[in-house]
Amino acid sequence: MSIRCTVESAFFIAWSCLEKSGELGPPDATANFLLDAIEAQLRTGERRQLMLANKAIDAYRAAAAQGRLAGDREVRCG
Repeated sequence: MSIRCTVESAFFIAWSCLEKSGELGPPDATANFLLDAIEAQLRTGERRQLMLANKAIDAYRAAAAQGRLAGDREVRCG
């Protein structure tokens, strides 16, 4: 399986899980976070789709609990 297919599958698994649990945040911020988490794992050599998805979900939940998601921040001008 190609890396592209692996990333797509892992992303879909993570997205679906967060969506079904009601934890899905702003779509753009969530997508970027999950893809960044998956990419970071790929750089360490991980290629198992389920492992990529599970670790991305765990990282997302941890970031959400700490209020570190980009979509949670207010934009202030001036």
